[in-house]
Amino acid sequence: MTKTTSPLLPIVYSEEVAAAKQRGAPIVALESTIITHGMPYPGNIRMAEGVEQLIRDNGAVPATIAVIHGTLHIGLEKDQLEALAQTKDAMKVSRADIAFAIAERRTGATTVAATMIAAEHAGIKVFATGGIGGVHRGAEESFDISADLTELARTGVIVVCAGAKAILDVPKTLEVLETNGVPVVTYGSEEFPAFWSRASGLKSPLTLNSPAAIANFHTTREQFGLEGGMLIANPVPEEDEIGRDEMEIYIERALSAAEEDDISGKAVTPYLLAKIFEITEGRSLDTNISLVRNNARLAAEIAVALA
Repeated sequence: MTKTTSPLLPIVYSEEVAAAKQRGAPIVALESTIITHGMPYPGNIRMAEGVEQLIRDNGAVPATIAVIHGTLHIGLEKDQLEALAQTKDAMKVSRADIAFAIAERRTGATTVAATMIAAEHAGIKVFATGGIGGVHRGAEESFDISADLTELARTGVIVVCAGAKAILDVPKTLEVLETNGVPVVTYGSEEFPAFWSRASGLKSPLTLNSPAAIANFHTTREQFGLEGGMLIANPVPEEDEIGRDEMEIYIERALSAAEEDDISGKAVTPYLLAKIFEITEGRSLDTNISLVRNNARLAAEIAVALA
């Protein structure tokens, strides 16, 4: 591991990431909430290791990001990844509390927003995740809108995902992204995907068909001095999707259960994902793993094109 010298912001780079930075190799950032809050052990560690290896196989270096005992880690060693996968009380950190976790020497898994912040700080331009957060259903009453959207407007990282999580209000999520000037590009399709499903019924604002074109778009934005990141929506492979109409039935059942159990705030998304896993008898998790792997592959290809 390579540690920075700043006493105010303790950062450690894994040996692999430090070496990649030194030689200018392409790097792909990965979040860690999918490990601590997205699926149970040992499936989470198998998923995480598989995604990291997939990025290596496609010519880039993986950098899983997390706060461990108050230190921001850019890339995890094998034993650290294993320990994080078994951690029961990790914070779920975003922009509002990543500094809190560091200051209080806590362990925290990074959300999309926090991972973007850390990636930009480390000079990493590409980040692969499952799906972004967004405007929650009923936000006109709850005002529940993910910090992921404002982070995309201010932090210059390319985020590769399978669209906004379908448990959200996807049309309103796209409206907020548009308001904030965030480019939304669907890869290889003119329809914006809906996480578990390839189609959302919504036209994609922009479409590009190659990693090189995405890299060129990003570079052009940098040359213009445009702030903020880009959202690349990558539809889940067709053979692994759950169709939109079928998925909407499961989501409505999960939302009803969350209302009955009075779930709110940060607890909503993990609750809904767990409930949908239960309702679909594990199919949703299989699809989730497939789309994460698909996003990691594309992110690696984009990072290589940028490099």
